[in-house]
Amino acid sequence: MPNTKVLPLLEPDVEPCCPPLTERPLTADEAVRTAAMFKALGDPIRLRLFSAVASHEGGEACVCDISDVGVSQPTVSHHLKKLKEAGLLSSERRGTWVYYRVEPSVLAAMGHILGRYTE
Repeated sequence: MPNTKVLPLLEPDVEPCCPPLTERPLTADEAVRTAAMFKALGDPIRLRLFSAVASHEGGEACVCDISDVGVSQPTVSHHLKKLKEAGLLSSERRGTWVYYRVEPSVLAAMGHILGRYTE
């Protein structure tokens, strides 16, 4: 019998918290968690940064590649921090640069919450 070890799956910081909005009313806790995500995306600069990371080739973006959003570098850092705190981005430092990525589970959770509206 081979000597194998089953490794636990790592859960992302943000997991699908809520059912689709059309399925049932959100609980108070679900609403708080969902509102934090939407609040972070409610700022145009943050939405642009999130979109730049999500659409970047390879699924991750160096801060040096996405910082041209019309505000200073400290402001970009502030907005990226807020997106990370909301669980929308993860990051990894490589030398002097930080690389950001949107976990696929985050996009899936967002799509799940919004659901599909059909007439």
